[in-house]
Parts: sequence; C-alpha cells; structure tokens
Amino acid sequence: MQLTFASYNIHKAVGMDRRRDPDRILSVLRELDADVIALQECDRRFGARESVIDRAALDETPWVALPVAKRPLSLGWHGNAILIRRSFEPVGAHAVDLPRLEPRGAVRGDFRVDGQRMRAVGVHLDLSGLRRRDQIRAILKHLDGCDDGVLPTVMMGDFNQWGVSTGAMRELADWHSLVPGRSFPSNNPVAQLDRIIACKTWKVIDKGVHHSALASQASDHLPVWARLELPES
Repeated sequence: MQLTFASYNIHKAVGMDRRRDPDRILSVLRELDADVIALQECDRRFGARESVIDRAALDETPWVALPVAKRPLSLGWHGNAILIRRSFEPVGAHAVDLPRLEPRGAVRGDFRVDGQRMRAVGVHLDLSGLRRRDQIRAILKHLDGCDDGVLPTVMMGDFNQWGVSTGAMRELADWHSLVPGRSFPSNNPVAQLDRIIACKTWKVIDKGVHHSALASQASDHLPVWARLELPES
C-alpha cells in the first residue's frame, strides 16, 4: 500500500499578495492530490476561531476533515486540521494539548484504508527551541499512551526548525525524519521548516516540495509531501 502524505501551512488563507483567498488554497490542495493532508493555521487566531475554509467548500473536494476541533466554527485545534480521502474510514480524532508559550496544539486522527488502521498527527510547533523539544516529547508521550496500541503513524507539520537533525529533532531519532526541501517563504524559499516524520513501519518512496505558480502566491509556505509505502504484514 502506497499513500501520499502532505503538510501545508496555509497562513489563514492569506497569500503573498495579502489577499485572503480560501478557494486558492483548495486549488493548491487539488494540485497536490495527497491522500492525507495536515493543515496548519486553518482557523482564525482570535474570537470564535472560525475556519478560514468554509466546510461546505470541502464538500466539493476529495477530502473530509476529521473532527478534531473543540470549537463549533473551527476546522482544527489551534489551527491544526487533518484531511483524509472520503474513501477512507475515519476511526477517531483527538486534540492534543501541548506545553506552550504561544497558542500551540497538535491533532491526532486514526483511520482505516483497505482494512488497515493507521494514524496521522498534525503539528505546529513553537518558535522556541526548548519549547519545541517539550512539545515533541508531549506528542510522543501521547502516542505511547494510546489504548489501541502502536499503529503505522505519520507526523506532519510546521516544526519551525531550521536545523535538519539538530535541536528538538533529536527526539525523533527513531523515526524517518523527512525534510522534503525548502518551503518558506513560498516566493523565495530558504528555510526547511515543514517536515514529515514517519515511524519505521513505513518505507519512504519519495518526498518533495510542491512548487507551482499558484502555491508560490497562496500562502507564505509551500506544501511538502512524502510518498510512503506500508509493507504487507
């Protein structure tokens, strides 16, 4: 089984031209055509924290949002959301509180594909290196404590980490820590902030950054993706 996982910080749908255009974000997602997508900054930061992507607009896409939100108008938790293909079977969705100075959180979604249960985690970590380390440890502790045991897991998001394998990323030494490439800022990318982290159950087939004329304008980040294979048990 091969699946494409992607992560995209959509910057509240505000592009490099300073226009908020959710339809443009959805067009980039269609270009990506990934099976599982972690979104960051998909909700407004203040007030009712409503989603910048209308839920009805998602009805016209191949994906459904897992119910990780704690607020009725939100798509995610602290802006983190997980989309999966409609053909996949949702099993569970959870918001994960993180130690933080800034408003940060993570989300976890479980689903089945062709009878195989698996897990995705969406994250947006702190700007502080010490806090990022604490947050990764909190996510790993949460995963270790899941009642349903160990599942094939992929962690995706904006890690706010410049070094490839330094600092907080040392906490993930037992995982495939994938750095698909430079993704920020989208119009002239120099930083590799966006990562996809897969447990060793997965085999890495390919990875990359999605470059297109639309993606370079739709957000201040480019989407990143990884093609992963789950060997037959």
